[in-house]
Amino acid sequence: MTPTSTDLLWPAHDSPADLTAVEAVPLHERGLPATTYDALLHAARLWPDRPALTVLPDAARFQQSTTMTFAQLCDRVHRIANLLRALGVSRRAAVGLLAPNTAELPAALLAAQAAGIAAPVNPGLAPEHAEHLLRRGGARVLIAAGPQLDAEVWSTARQVAAAMRLDALLALAPTTPEGPAPALEPIEGVHVGYLSELASSHPAEKLVDIEPPAAGDLASYFHTGGTTGIPKLAAHTHSNEVVDAWMVAASIPLDPDSVMFAALPLFHVNALIVTLLGPLLRGRQVVWAGPLGYRDPELYGVFWKLVEHYRVAAMSGVPTVYSALARVPVDADISSMRFAAVGASPLPPAVRESFEEHTGIPLCEGYGLTEATCASALGQPGHTRPGTVGRRLPYQQVKTVEIDSDTGEWHDLPRGAPGVLAIRGPVVFAGYVVEHTPDGPRLEADGKIRDGWLDTGDLACIDADGFIHLTGRAKDLIIRGGHNIDPVAIEDVLLAHPAVTAAAAVGRPDPHAGEVPVAYVTLAPGAHVDPAELRSWASERVPERAAAPREVLVIDTLPLTAVGKPYKLGLRLDATRRAVHAELTAQGAGCAPARIVCQPDDGGVRVAVPAPADEATRRRVTAALDQYALHWQYAPDLVN
Repeated sequence: MTPTSTDLLWPAHDSPADLTAVEAVPLHERGLPATTYDALLHAARLWPDRPALTVLPDAARFQQSTTMTFAQLCDRVHRIANLLRALGVSRRAAVGLLAPNTAELPAALLAAQAAGIAAPVNPGLAPEHAEHLLRRGGARVLIAAGPQLDAEVWSTARQVAAAMRLDALLALAPTTPEGPAPALEPIEGVHVGYLSELASSHPAEKLVDIEPPAAGDLASYFHTGGTTGIPKLAAHTHSNEVVDAWMVAASIPLDPDSVMFAALPLFHVNALIVTLLGPLLRGRQVVWAGPLGYRDPELYGVFWKLVEHYRVAAMSGVPTVYSALARVPVDADISSMRFAAVGASPLPPAVRESFEEHTGIPLCEGYGLTEATCASALGQPGHTRPGTVGRRLPYQQVKTVEIDSDTGEWHDLPRGAPGVLAIRGPVVFAGYVVEHTPDGPRLEADGKIRDGWLDTGDLACIDADGFIHLTGRAKDLIIRGGHNIDPVAIEDVLLAHPAVTAAAAVGRPDPHAGEVPVAYVTLAPGAHVDPAELRSWASERVPERAAAPREVLVIDTLPLTAVGKPYKLGLRLDATRRAVHAELTAQGAGCAPARIVCQPDDGGVRVAVPAPADEATRRRVTAALDQYALHWQYAPDLVN
């Protein structure tokens, strides 16, 4: 039997055993759309009247949603893209997007990719950090949350627009505005206006005076979700995004008319790939949460009713989301829910067990990184393996390597051997944006790609069945006297304590060992545990003496990134500050605090300490701090 075009585009991939059959057909023969714009045209042609996006104003009003069909979405994208072209946006120019999720944002992002390059930025960033990223991407037009949607973000956008002397600042409205939109104060030299009003006069039928993008053209810049330094801008091509979205959509066993739920912010690749482009390729409806997404405290109280109301079949979230939902009574018919993906940070076994037991919904871990577009591995219902992030997605290759610290040479490791995880395939990014030039962006891979293989920076092993076991971050290793300590080994032991709800281990500078492990934990509500007890607990249970934490500190919350990833940089800085302060005190240098900063380029720690008043103390402090593997200096503006 000759396979149909539908069979080629959507092969059976319901279990890991189907992977070989899927890859027997070359990817280029599957008939994927070449670009995200082509995917939009494809959806509008096949399913013009089918709901594409259903957007909630907020959790409390989850039944008062706004819905847009695929044809309407295509029309809006055309209008916005034609507006952007009129404002001077060209194929190699970036359009900044600075807003929480709202009904206008998906169309704005797709339009930015149709006319130029989309550059979404976390709206929670300080103005100077948002400006830094937008400058590096060369953005001249910024689409941002208007004053009704988020007054604080609008203030940030105005500061950035004025500082960068942008060509235009376009405001987004709330999904359900309350009252007329307020007038926008002008900014000298910047065209300021509401996106929907300005776009309404432009053609909706097609792109005008815009050459449609090609597969190899850049589609977006996403700032990385790493834990050190100012984020880098990773450049994705249209092909990167379409192929990765197809891989995810093809690997999720759902009916074509299944409804997905989305609540992650669109400045993160998961929201774009898994809950915008993937459903766009398959013609699936997506229900989008309000601007706060999973951070809306009212969402959890109505979540199961929301699932029943929209017949949601699949969702994607981070472990903290499922931990919270495991404690919410199931007060509705949730039989439609068949698939729940989890990623961004390790899934504690207790969270998996409590969520699945509470709901009957299987949790499927996935794995990916911005430099590989989004997703590279995913578990499938009925074929998960606890402790793993699933198997690789179709047409991606994975292996582990040992990287020589002196020469940088890579050495392939046999199956099952732990090492640095490397990925190769059509999702490997185009490079980091180093600067924007008159001819467009200058890209560099920063040494992360070798012979097509991407160094993920993650430590892993791949078992005999191809399941990927993550064991930690290479850059998070604690190196004690030349001995590598995986922080996960310490964290797992502490998480086994009945009072501990979260744990993170980092290296603290030490004059003898280079680094010693310390741990930060949070406790269950009402729990009271002496830190010394936790240290003893861990010391008795870690797999090796070197991993015994020198100190355990109890804090209110562990720092997380905006997408739920552990943010260990702040903890490393705190551990360094404590070590330096203790040394200054021991040397009689007083109690003025050291200033600890992070180097933006490489995430390295730099220490500035107060200069002692007398020469003898200064000599003692110098001799003591020189014993540490630290970059430090005296700061004239710090005094005891």
